[in-house]
Amino acid sequence: MKYFQQTVDFDYSWEEVSTSNWRKYGPWNEKTPHVIAVDTLSRSVDPATGILRTERLITCQQNAPKWIMSILGGQDTSMVYETSYVDPVAKRLTLCSMNVTWADVLNVRETCIYQPVASSPTNKTSFTQRAEITALCGGWQKIKNSIEQFAVETFQQNAVKGKEGFEMVLERAREVFQEQREILKLQQAQQESQILRQAKI
Repeated sequence: MKYFQQTVDFDYSWEEVSTSNWRKYGPWNEKTPHVIAVDTLSRSVDPATGILRTERLITCQQNAPKWIMSILGGQDTSMVYETSYVDPVAKRLTLCSMNVTWADVLNVRETCIYQPVASSPTNKTSFTQRAEITALCGGWQKIKNSIEQFAVETFQQNAVKGKEGFEMVLERAREVFQEQREILKLQQAQQESQILRQAKI
């Protein structure tokens, strides 16, 4: 088993981050062309805690070396099952994912947590990512180690692109929300002006 772990901060509030998480793989993110589809399987809110639970299936295009593809069956697409929990009271977004494709030869379990940075809770959000990777295929230990190491290196490469891509999404979301706020203010001002004119009449 091998591990990948990182912690980075985003200069955005937890509210912005938790909201933009649903747009992470959309057209605003140019760094995730390998994500083919994101399907929401279920979504529910716990009436007692207010926690939003969502299940999604994420389909990705693979870019693995031929020797790994031959061991894993040659499929060029893979699916990941993700369960997320949004706790609005604790301000904590937790995403737990596991691979569905190749599960009989490779086990990848990932946990990501977004929460406010203690020193700047209104302006910054901490992102902690941890992945456990275990090759289950038979054969030499050297082959298992090579597959696990390739998965770790892939996580390392994707981590850089992931942060860059999500920051694109966060920046665009902030711009859109600001535009919407300005439109609402303008509409409100027009309504108030119309009410005043009618009152004078």
